[in-house]
Amino acid sequence: MSLNRNEKAAVITDVGRQAARAQTLALAEYRGLTVENLNKLRVDARSKGVYLHVLKNTLARRAVAGTPFEVAQGAMVGPLIYGFSEDAVAAAKVIADFAKTNDKLVIKGGAYAGKVLNADGVKALASIPSREVLIAQVAGLLKSPIQRMAGVLAAVAEKKGGGAEAPAEAPAA
Repeated sequence: MSLNRNEKAAVITDVGRQAARAQTLALAEYRGLTVENLNKLRVDARSKGVYLHVLKNTLARRAVAGTPFEVAQGAMVGPLIYGFSEDAVAAAKVIADFAKTNDKLVIKGGAYAGKVLNADGVKALASIPSREVLIAQVAGLLKSPIQRMAGVLAAVAEKKGGGAEAPAEAPAA
């Protein structure tokens, strides 16, 4: 089913809005995937905040014109599914994780921070932990020296006799 001019303009506007908010674009060829597999991919993407859409490449090129994703126009060839995400790694992670379990989905490339990524670049981006995990790791690193210092101080206090025993109970009369 082909789109009329107004519907095409609406698609370009919608995708352009997503591209303006996104940090990452991941492209994958979906040739041979079943509808059931595509639906699983869409559900997974939606749950992780990734905008996933099958687009005609000409509409996608027009939608990303003037955005940092314009550099990926050379990779926009063939039947592609486009994943945009505000999180820097979410789109790459969703597509790469799905491609691990389904050999019909082939990662073609993407873009991040105005730089074009090849398939290996998208996989490398997908291997980076999410923002929440990185924040937790930094918090753990900051907490670790404080915990060690508290342990040392407690050991010194115990050694110097700071840990006094409880007084014995008086005998009942």
